[in-house]
Amino acid sequence: MDLSRVTWRKSSRSGNGANCVEIAHAADAYLVRDSKNAKGPNLSIAPAEWQAFIGGIKGGEFEPEALLCPPLRA
Repeated sequence: MDLSRVTWRKSSRSGNGANCVEIAHAADAYLVRDSKNAKGPNLSIAPAEWQAFIGGIKGGEFEPEALLCPPLRA
């Protein structure tokens, strides 16, 4: 995949923190990379999976209380 024409974006909420990712939209995928390693590898995500991920964010699936596991039963 030729990435020379994609535009990478970083969240406006990331500030100057060191733990940031950047995203880009290519013709057939969404791309995610570590902002500290722009020449490094990137993760390619199919559009349907990206939309499911965004829906999960909007639906609160990734809020801390939603991520807590129920206690194990003996």
